[in-house]
Amino acid sequence: MKKAILSVAALLAVGVTSASAADLPAKVYTKAPPVVAFDPWDIAFGSAIMSDYVFRGVTQSNHKPSVNAYFEPRYNVTKDLQLYVGTSFSSISFPNRAAAEVDIYGGIRPTFGAFAFDFGVFGYLYPGGTCQFGGTGVDNTGRFWGSDCAANAIFNGNVMKKDASFYEGYAKVMWTVNDMFAFGANEYYSPSFLNTGAWGNYASVTGKFTAPGTLFGSSGVGMYISGEYGHQWFGTSDSFYGVPASPFGIKYADYNTWNIGVGFTYKVFTLDLRYSDTDLSKANCNAFTSDYTATPSGSFSPINPTGVGSKWCGSTFIAKLSADLTLMSNIK
Repeated sequence: MKKAILSVAALLAVGVTSASAADLPAKVYTKAPPVVAFDPWDIAFGSAIMSDYVFRGVTQSNHKPSVNAYFEPRYNVTKDLQLYVGTSFSSISFPNRAAAEVDIYGGIRPTFGAFAFDFGVFGYLYPGGTCQFGGTGVDNTGRFWGSDCAANAIFNGNVMKKDASFYEGYAKVMWTVNDMFAFGANEYYSPSFLNTGAWGNYASVTGKFTAPGTLFGSSGVGMYISGEYGHQWFGTSDSFYGVPASPFGIKYADYNTWNIGVGFTYKVFTLDLRYSDTDLSKANCNAFTSDYTATPSGSFSPINPTGVGSKWCGSTFIAKLSADLTLMSNIK
């Protein structure tokens, strides 16, 4: 009898040990677990006001305040794959007097563990522009650009086409190391940057540190520090932007750009304070931007023979207040 009891005990012990080894769930369901509904559709939208609209180190608003708004429908194929399209509006101050910058974009965002990718196409539209050429409306090769070009001129001799619209293809990746650190890399390419005829290629690396949520106690305020370092390459423009030494077009100067800043978040609001700069000279900046505010300053270069210099590519401070929401997270 004792042997039988010991045998049963031994079998029970083996059964318990085997169950532990198989890591069986502690909770056994007597019916199927509840199914969580998955709504694949979402919409992101927001707006911002900033002291200066700076794009890759170059002001787009003549160092004046600018406003921005965007709208982005999204479709989540799975939790790791998102399709999206979007549009945005920004106020600008261009030499051709374009009314605004209107962007249209779309792409795909796959995620693999800690790596989030983004591939797409971005279109930059600048409606309402007026050709600025002056004189006879004929470029350095004798090509006639139209009577509207002949009728308008920038006082400092710079020129700009009526339409500066262009598009870029892009690829991005973000590596989220943990809750505090994230690093990224970006690549953009356009066959005709700002419709100048010159191809443009931009590559950059980014970094972001997000402070622990306990830094400001239970106030709900968050903080981050972020920065970017990038390089912009250019090809040669068409003859519209030619100069006597290069009548068929000018090779725009490549340049480096960088920015660093600190941001504070509260609910859907973000206040970002940032320093931005480039290594473009005033002469090469003027040749690239056709700055209508540039003045003679002895800033000569092979692509800028007039000596007019621009401050649009120099160091600047940017304060930006934005609100960003998603329909699923903030509205429902």
